[in-house]
Amino acid sequence: MSRLIVVSNRVNPPGGAGEETVGGLAMALAAALREYSGLWFGWSGQTTEAFDGKLSMQTVDGVTAAVVDLEEIDLEEYYNGYANKTLWPLFHYRTDLAAYDRVYGEGYSRVNKRFAETLAPLIQPDDLIWVHDYHLIPLGRELRALGIRNRIGFFLHVPWPAHQVFTTLPGHGKLVQAMFDYDLVGFQTAEYCQAFEEYVLSEGGGSQPQPGRLKAYGRSLKVGAFPIGLDAAEFAQMLKSSRARRMRDLMSAATVFRHLVVGVDRLDYSKGLEERFLGFERYLVDNPDMRREVLMLQIAPVSRESVEAYQEIRGRLDALSGRINGEFSDVDWNPFRYVNKNYRRDELAGIYGAARVGLVTPLRDGMNLVAKEFVAAQNPEDPGVLILSRFAGAARQMGEALLVNPNSPEEIADALKRAINMDKAERIRRWSALFENVEREDVTAWRDAFVGALAGVKAPQAALAS
Repeated sequence: MSRLIVVSNRVNPPGGAGEETVGGLAMALAAALREYSGLWFGWSGQTTEAFDGKLSMQTVDGVTAAVVDLEEIDLEEYYNGYANKTLWPLFHYRTDLAAYDRVYGEGYSRVNKRFAETLAPLIQPDDLIWVHDYHLIPLGRELRALGIRNRIGFFLHVPWPAHQVFTTLPGHGKLVQAMFDYDLVGFQTAEYCQAFEEYVLSEGGGSQPQPGRLKAYGRSLKVGAFPIGLDAAEFAQMLKSSRARRMRDLMSAATVFRHLVVGVDRLDYSKGLEERFLGFERYLVDNPDMRREVLMLQIAPVSRESVEAYQEIRGRLDALSGRINGEFSDVDWNPFRYVNKNYRRDELAGIYGAARVGLVTPLRDGMNLVAKEFVAAQNPEDPGVLILSRFAGAARQMGEALLVNPNSPEEIADALKRAINMDKAERIRRWSALFENVEREDVTAWRDAFVGALAGVKAPQAALAS
């Protein structure tokens, strides 16, 4: 079996079962690397005065990592700039927040070239190379320029926008052309894959000789949908841990005789947190008899604090949460808890298990593993109800959730009422269908589908004859 090299912006190997906080990518990649003998390469998260390409190697919990430091200017232009001020809002349909600065693009190209030059000496002839996410779209092109002929795949964890949205990006054609230096490009859903195909056919002058195969820019590319899942077996074990049980008991005691509604998201404008807060407020307005019967807990760890859009949304959420509690609290209780703190995954598993409702309402999301973790954490005999945005990639697999338009506080309020009043028989029926999918379409299925498709590419990428 070929060795697998995983490349991502950040390398964050697990420090032990349950110690990871919010975010599913690290867990999914670690699960893949434990199965295949391989290497995880990327940025250390640290900066250095001058980039020297020096690698630091370590093995943690069965995962071998190779990391490199970046300069401060790389962090500002590549990461805070092009990745998080340009591509992230664009891919999440927030063109109003996207910043188009030539310096950002230069930093993005520079760091991808530096990554390629640092990684290339580690690559062995039979290695499969699996590149992850929007930070590293040009990495395949840079590796090809260095003479790397291995099979290289790319997986996009965020949505791919409609081509009318994507074309608002200056230099959009160059970015898509770079993706044709991969042998396989994977997306979370068929919808995102189709949006990419539409761009190639309508904007890139390409053709589709057969389903799942595109030709453009003198090259041929295999594309497909590969929905990511949980490490279901590991998560099941986590639920049995002492930390998970203790947190579940703590939350159950804190909400005795009350229905717990839980949301867990990184603090980000794509997650629909403002609309969610307003939806809960609308529920309290519409159902005054339930005000003492429901507690909403929103966990939202702060991220990207140096980006202005994130500073602004934090201020708005602080104001909204204060308004809700100021309006509806009494001297002996309050209806809303808003926490900007990271929790371990085993602790989150316990919180999910104590909840009557999981509220997962991003405005746009590639997949959303929180929805799947919530389902996996439920008691089969008395499960909670998942309320899910129809614009999360997970909605394509999880049709038995209560699907809502996350832009509508009224729809969120109505779904909360339905979920809280739902009888046990319907809750069990819906949960059983959801859990069956979570178990079947797990991280192993995702890994095997993508790596198998990459390994099955007949020959490494080469320019087509004209």
